[in-house]
Amino acid sequence: MAYLDHAATTPMLPEAIEAMTAQLTATGNASSLHAAGRRARRTVEEARETLAEALGARPSEVVLTSGGTEADNLAVKGLYWSRRAADPRRVRVLTSPVEHHAVLDAVHWLGEHEGATVEYLPVDAHGRVHPDALREALARDPHDVALATVMWANNEIGTVQPVRELAAVAREFDVPLHSDAVQAVGQLPVAFADSGLAAMTVSGHKIGGPYGIGALLLGREHSPVPVLHGGGQERHVRSGTLDVPAVAAFAVAARLATERHETFAREVGALRDALVDAVRAAVPDAVLGGDPVDRLPANAHFSFPGCEGDSLLLLLDAQGIECSTGSACTAGVAQPSHVVLATGTDADLARGTLRFTLGHTSTRADVDALARAIGPAVARARTAGLS
Repeated sequence: MAYLDHAATTPMLPEAIEAMTAQLTATGNASSLHAAGRRARRTVEEARETLAEALGARPSEVVLTSGGTEADNLAVKGLYWSRRAADPRRVRVLTSPVEHHAVLDAVHWLGEHEGATVEYLPVDAHGRVHPDALREALARDPHDVALATVMWANNEIGTVQPVRELAAVAREFDVPLHSDAVQAVGQLPVAFADSGLAAMTVSGHKIGGPYGIGALLLGREHSPVPVLHGGGQERHVRSGTLDVPAVAAFAVAARLATERHETFAREVGALRDALVDAVRAAVPDAVLGGDPVDRLPANAHFSFPGCEGDSLLLLLDAQGIECSTGSACTAGVAQPSHVVLATGTDADLARGTLRFTLGHTSTRADVDALARAIGPAVARARTAGLS
């Protein structure tokens, strides 16, 4: 089997499995005051310190969550509510049309239910938001903006956003900028303190940690209104009993992913380049999506003219090659990816996309398997055509 869908989830690192397993037989709620509770709390706080060091933040800025989706919702909704409460004029939310649905659906919900005015910043043909576009949107009326949110790197096409420049623009207007950095950690240098962001989302299972754990890095000057109410854990902004084994494993994965990111980018990037060359050799008219240079080192996104992405995916899957299509499926009908459409790509071409993403277990054999299979698969998919 050639697993080429690491952007969806990547195998746990052995060290993270070991850390998690060691905690599974220990009992203790990290909010309890007795000895077992204190032991659990110590494990959590040591993990928080590890996470903070790995991500360039202070331990007090690490708010543990159940994953990236929850962290995105807490940042987007919570900051909107707190900023609007401080000044009722603040109802405008700035975002990009290429965000993950955890952000897009959250801002859409605010527009539908909370009176937000959602404004989508323009992107170029590579899916990039330019700082001048953010500056123009803010300068029109900085007093009515609740927040802006732009992802660090795109989960579909791999384009890296100029996050530090965008954050600097947002700071000029005293507007908090949130960024979903789920895909960036472990592939790019990511440091919260140096980014200028108000909030940043990270996730465990994208970097070799377990499912169901993530964090929102949140500047101490920001107090979002909670999405979850209960025991008041995590700075009173994220209630819920902490998953101590998952927290411990997440911290180990984050430390190793960030320590190894340069090696990862070099070695996995070389495999990715070989994959791109192999696909282009087999299918000369395949179109590489995203920025050809300033992109995630593990990402290769292609559009195949005359093909349905879903058909291609299943043809490859039948040969033991697992990848992803940028399409979403609505009521059984394949729809073009919102990300690809936002870059100005023709709708028919946007329906024929595949995303190949590599990770720490990827090998040259995976690339070779795809090189052998992709040409015949595209030929068969083109015979079927677009429905």
